[in-house]
Amino acid sequence: MSRADMADNVYDLFQRGTELLEGGDYHAATVPLARARDLEPGKASIREALGRALFRSQRYTEAVAEFQAVVEQAPTNDYALFCQGRCLQLLGRHQEARHPLALAAQLRPERGDYARYRDEARRKAA
Repeated sequence: MSRADMADNVYDLFQRGTELLEGGDYHAATVPLARARDLEPGKASIREALGRALFRSQRYTEAVAEFQAVVEQAPTNDYALFCQGRCLQLLGRHQEARHPLALAAQLRPERGDYARYRDEARRKAA
């Protein structure tokens, strides 16, 4: 497969996965998005969309890894930090959730939901 064909394939997979995600078919969305990620593991947009689909499918352990990959590429991505923290919270890992949630809340102080979950992680980790 040529590089151009592969790029078209990745784009098509991403588009299909995003459509399924936006349509609420979260489990189905993970299939094309995971395939796109495997072809282009360095694409933060793909990793974030896959993380969202995994989160909505309640596959929090897998979602943490996707959001972590985004944060590694873009340490100031407040949304990826927030989602990473929420996944950790839902896995009962409140101590680990504190750091990404605190960063997200610091980056976007106007987001009351970020602060609320940050404070919840602090309370449950104590």
